Amino acid sequence: MEQTKAVALVVGVTGMAGLSLVEALKKPEAPGGPWKVYGVARRARPSWLPACGFLDDYISLDATDSKDTHNKLAPISREVTHVFWVALQALDNEEQKTTINSTMLVNVLNVLVTSPSPGASALRHVNLQTGTQHYMGPLHELSALSSHLVPHDPPFREDSPRLPYPNFYYALEDILLSYAPSITYSIHRASIIVDASSRSVYNALLTLAAYAEICRHTGLPFRFPGTQYTWDHFCDVTDARVLAEQHIWAATTDSAKNQAFNCTNGDFFTWKSMWKVLAKSLRVEFVPFEESGEFDFVGLMKDKGKVWDEIVEKHGLYKTKLDEISCSVALSTVLHFTFQHVSSMTKSREFGFFGFTDTFKSIPVWIDRLRKMKIIP
Repeated sequence: MEQTKAVALVVGVTGMAGLSLVEALKKPEAPGGPWKVYGVARRARPSWLPACGFLDDYISLDATDSKDTHNKLAPISREVTHVFWVALQALDNEEQKTTINSTMLVNVLNVLVTSPSPGASALRHVNLQTGTQHYMGPLHELSALSSHLVPHDPPFREDSPRLPYPNFYYALEDILLSYAPSITYSIHRASIIVDASSRSVYNALLTLAAYAEICRHTGLPFRFPGTQYTWDHFCDVTDARVLAEQHIWAATTDSAKNQAFNCTNGDFFTWKSMWKVLAKSLRVEFVPFEESGEFDFVGLMKDKGKVWDEIVEKHGLYKTKLDEISCSVALSTVLHFTFQHVSSMTKSREFGFFGFTDTFKSIPVWIDRLRKMKIIP
């Protein structure tokens, strides 16, 4: 009997975009549904991840270990029709990052594509989530290379050629191409993702929320940790709900198959305006930017681990460590750009995706959700 039910495997379900993606898949009106959804992550299910009516099953596995991956996924390998790859392991060295993330993707796909009997694999489509580093190079790498990167001119467009620098996103795209045409794929190049999670690499909003709470707890001013240029110039972000919509749209739209798409909220902002929104939502006083000496934001956050422990204990928060939930180095890098971080959404619209949200309305929603999840006070 031919399988018709859509079965999704969300790899990286506790990280950026995972929560919103599963919620979107489980909506009754979700395209291609009703969906059965398996969630995969390295560690045990966190308490903030809803248990009932959310995931059909939560699978904890180490995708860098081929044996563990096979043992955990083999029982469902003939069910899964779609893989939504929103996983990421971040290392300081781009070569190491390429190796570990490529290994993870190959290990998972090999279990789902390879089957004891011919034609038994149900896998039809893989969604790969990457980002604007595709257009900028390995800017988070702690080496001399990162200071000499020359990015593409904004707004970033999907037809831009690859840059002559190491980039693990390129390696992941090439892996997907190697499985064609037996499966189709879509690539989703998100901007700075805004979501709610305690396990997200490069989670700018959570870093800012932790920073604001540390300021409130210690009496420090909520200073902007960037430059005059980024304070005055444009940037964009990606609400995880818009990203989830695009993932599902691409997975269920024939014309979107085997394509790469940028994904942003569809608007842009200056950090000068955003800082006022953040200050109000995070309940700290707005401090105008003053370019008077270097503000060592990374040093400040590195020294505040014990302060964060006090905050978690005082407010009875979900147990986290500051160095696990914050990305001060990555955020500082973004806020020291010498170009406007803006992506074109024209291709998405031409292909029929019109998802958008107002960023200034989006930010308070996610901050409120972080509070409800007991990740911040």
